[in-house]
This record gives sequence, C-alpha cells and structure tokens, in this order.
Amino acid sequence: MNRTTIGAVSAVLVAVLIGGVVLLSGGNDAAAETDGAFLTEMTPHHEGAIEMARIAEERAQHPEIRNLASDIIAAQEAEIAQIDSIHQRLFDEPVTAVDHGTLGLDDQMMGMAMDTGTLGTAKPFDRAFIDMMIPHHQGAIQMARVELTSGADQETKGLAADIIEAQSSEIEAMNRWR
Repeated sequence: MNRTTIGAVSAVLVAVLIGGVVLLSGGNDAAAETDGAFLTEMTPHHEGAIEMARIAEERAQHPEIRNLASDIIAAQEAEIAQIDSIHQRLFDEPVTAVDHGTLGLDDQMMGMAMDTGTLGTAKPFDRAFIDMMIPHHQGAIQMARVELTSGADQETKGLAADIIEAQSSEIEAMNRWR
C-alpha cells in the first residue's frame, strides 16, 4: 500500500469511529430516557398495587391473600424508595419532578386499565383481587422488560429484573389459589 491509500483508509476509519461515537452517545441519551420513563411510570404503577393490597388486607377471606397483600405493600413501598433514590442519583431531581416520556406501553399493556375502586364492593373478594392483580403484575413485568432491553443504568436494570422475578412468582401463586 502506498501512502495515499493508507491515508485514505485511515480517514475512512476515523470517520467511521467518529460516527460510531456519535451514534453511541445518542443511544445513551435514549437509554437514559428509558431509565427515567421506567422509574417515573413504575412509581404510580406500584402505588396502584399498594392501594389494591390495602383493600385486600381488610377484605380478603383467605390468609394467603392477606399475607400476599402485606408482602406486596412492603416490597413495593421499598421499591418506590429505591426508585426515588435511583432517580435522584441519575437526574438530580425527585422522580415526580421530571417528564421522561413513556415506555411506549398503553394502560392496558401496563395492567393499569382497571378501576381499582371496584374492589371495595367486589364479591367474592379474593377472586376479584386475583383477577385484578395478575394483569397488574403482568403489566409491571412488561414495563421491566422494556427497561432490561432498552435501559442503561445497571441499578435500574437490577430493579427491573427483581420486579420480574418477584411478580412472576406472585402470579404463579395467585394462579394456584384461583
């Protein structure tokens, strides 16, 4: 190879590398926004589960459902605190202070298209609770999968993996009880 060819090849390689860096930095912005969207959308999602679980603590006939409700409240309150901490670390603001857009899932896909107020009078309660909580948990799993696929922050991805594991286990238990 002569110097002209080496120079041309070098220039092409530098251009490709610069283009790759630009693409990767843009991808990191998108991944950071996925992290933010996951955190901001998971907060009200967990609050909805806690609301349903508080009703179940009062109305459930079976001890398994009351125990599950207590477990959901404890786990998801702890996860909300973790979400707040992660968001503060990543964005230097409370989770409620920033609009990161959405994960691209509608309310139905996130398991949030139901009226949780109907649990107050539902009969038989345990069946109604299970029938509402399973799709709610499935929605959280869908949200967590988006984070695992498109997010960047390792702690946020770890939270998403924990949500998938815990809520999949709870869905299996509820299906058995049903």
